[in-house]
Parts: sequence; structure tokens; C-alpha cells
Amino acid sequence: MKIKAIQVKLALLNFLEFAVWGAYLTSLGRYLGNIGLGPQIKWFFAMQGIVSIFMPTLMGIVADRKIEAQKVLALCHALAGIFMAGAGVYCLTAGGRVAFAPLFILYSISVAFFMPTIALVNSVAYNALAEEGMDPVKDYPPVRVFGTIGFICSMLATNFLRIGGAAMQDTYVQLLSSGILSIVMCFYALSMPKCPVNKAHDKQSFADAFGLKAFSLFKDGQFAIFFIFSMLLGASLQITNGYANTFLGSFASNPAYADAFAVKNSNALISISQASETLCILLIPFCMRKWGIKNVMLIAMFAWVFRFAFFGLGNPAMPGVLLFILSCIVYGFAFDFFNISGSLYVEQNAPVDIRSSAQGLFMMMTNGFGATIGTLAAGAVVDATVYNAAVPSWSKAWFIFAAYAFVVGILFMILFKDPRKVAKANSI
Repeated sequence: MKIKAIQVKLALLNFLEFAVWGAYLTSLGRYLGNIGLGPQIKWFFAMQGIVSIFMPTLMGIVADRKIEAQKVLALCHALAGIFMAGAGVYCLTAGGRVAFAPLFILYSISVAFFMPTIALVNSVAYNALAEEGMDPVKDYPPVRVFGTIGFICSMLATNFLRIGGAAMQDTYVQLLSSGILSIVMCFYALSMPKCPVNKAHDKQSFADAFGLKAFSLFKDGQFAIFFIFSMLLGASLQITNGYANTFLGSFASNPAYADAFAVKNSNALISISQASETLCILLIPFCMRKWGIKNVMLIAMFAWVFRFAFFGLGNPAMPGVLLFILSCIVYGFAFDFFNISGSLYVEQNAPVDIRSSAQGLFMMMTNGFGATIGTLAAGAVVDATVYNAAVPSWSKAWFIFAAYAFVVGILFMILFKDPRKVAKANSI
């Protein structure tokens, strides 16, 4: 198969996009715990969800109606990079007296502009592929896999690189590196093909003028169910990002596990999750053709059950560490089989003139409402079972999360109809 130049450009676009995120996402909780902000971890990860409630939709509206999507992408990365680097500089100057409020404010502004870029990258990529006469369902997953590779490279750099004798995963340097990568991404985004903008205003309704038409998708019963379960599944997304590294690091207090690889190099162990993503992305075109969107998303939902349960059952020593590894392997199915397939479902079923807004709406439900509710609920569970418990039990927390994912999967199986069967029935 001949590789086109646009595929190479989009591969690098995805690489940089997720390298920005991977520089801190799985290690931030560990750093916060090190500086005495462990009980506040939930607020940092909840903020990613809170801003995703409105920022992806807002930036999608701008990209649909006002400014070309690749320029909006560049602007968002410029601002995200400046404020994330600012958070790192604050931690550097504060030394051992990092306060919650200033760090949280700088971080919050940064993620407010970063979170919309995930949907914008999808829109820019789909447009570029369409201009080349390529099929997004078939040709985007091999391009998107480089985003996961970028995430892995950042994670491993954060794990193994040492600055001033300390690993980046234990220090503020992860924030600085993320900010620098984001600014690089800003300039690169401007080299992408121009995206169409619908600037027509004649005889438009209020909803049309402000891009709110995407919310009309809720009138479609199946789209409504899809978005509701996007929210419910989104509740699982940030749990391991926020707490997996902190959980693995907690074994350092036990002499039997303190020197285990999984404890000292927890970010490297967790990177197996992203390696699994790389392989799972490549399976998506085959699985969607073979089983359809419903079954692909069901695989994702039940993979979350195993993701959490294996963490609850494992430990850093052999053979318990094998369960941690299995948890990381199933993560690829849990994350990709819903997020990427869901994005493609929106691309195939939403009207052309509101696709960027619809992608933003999908992000709002998963990384917005879902992640916010899930992170705060998970924080309450961890507080009850670990931080405020007479006998701390991380296993109990993981089993609670697994039970939740199981119930969501069963309900989705019952309520959501396979789009292929619906289309076939309507054609009769």
C-alpha cells in the first residue's frame, strides 16, 4: 500500500498531540502526592472533565462557523502550552512550598485550551483525508496509532529521564516538557490543509448561528442513547490516569515490594496500556466491519471491568504483577474500542455542516460530564477506602470501579441497537 504525504503529516500531528498529554497525564498524581497534594488529585483530573463540558463544543462551533479548524487548533495549543509551562515555572520557583491554588489555576487554564484539541485534531484529520479521496474508517486508525506512540514516548521519557537526580515523574519538569511540546504543536498545526468554514448567516436560526444544532442529535433516540452511554463510560476514563501511578507508588511503603520494578518504574509499566492501544487501534477497521459499532463498544465496556479488577487482584511481585500487566493490555480495548469507534460513529452519522460541533459534543459527554462525575466519584471512593479508612484498601476501590463498569455494559447491551440492523430494518 502506497503511503501518501498527507498520512505522514497527520501521523506527526497525532504524535505531537498526544505527546503533549502523555508528558504528565499518568504521572501527575504521583507528583502531587509527593508534594502533599494527594487528597487534591481528584480536582486536577476532574478539571479536565469540567472544561470538557463546554470548551470542545465551543471551539467546535468556532471551527465550524468562524475560523478554520487548523487555526483554532494552533491557537488552543499556544495558550495551553504557555499556561502549562507557567505551572512548571511556578513549581520551580516555589521549591518545597507549592500551594494548591496557584498551581491549580495555571493548570486549569492550560487544560481548558488543551481538551478541545483532541476533537479538533480529529476534524482536521478527517477533512485532510477526505480532500485526498481517502476513507476515514479505513485510513484514519493507522494514522491515529501514531498519537498513541507519541503518548508512550512521552510517558517513557517522563519515567526514565532524570533531572537533578530525580525522575521526571516525581517532579514538576513533566509540566514544563508538556508546555514546550504544546507550543511546538501550535506551529505544526498551521501546516495542515485548510478546513472549510460555513460563514453563511442569511435566514439562520439562533441554533444555526451559534452552532447549537449539534444538540438536536439528542432528538434521535439512538444518538441520545449513544451520548448518554458516552457519559457513563467516560466516568471510567480518568480513574486509572489519576490513581494508577499513585496506587503503584503506595507499595513503596511495604519493604517486600519497595524495590519492585512496578513500583520504581510505574509510569513505564503503565505505558504497556498505551502499547496495547497501538495494536487495538489497528484492529478497529476489521472489528467494525465484522461486528458493528455496538459489539465493538461492548468489548470496550467489559474491558473496563477487567482493567479495574486486575488492579484489585494484583501486586508488584511475581506472579501478582502479571495481573497488572494484563490490566494494561486490556486497557487498549477499553479505551480505543469506544473512543475511536465512537468518533467514527459521529463522523458517519452526524450531518456534514455540524460534524466539528458533533465531535465536540461527543468529547463533552465522555471527557466532560462523564470524566468529571467519574473522577469526583472515584475520588470519594478512594478517600473512603484509602485516605480516610482505618485500614486502607486500594483493592476495595478497584473492585467498586469494576462493578460499576459491569453494570454500564449490561445496560448498554440491552438499550443500544446495532446501527447496521436499524439501517437494514428501515430499508425494508
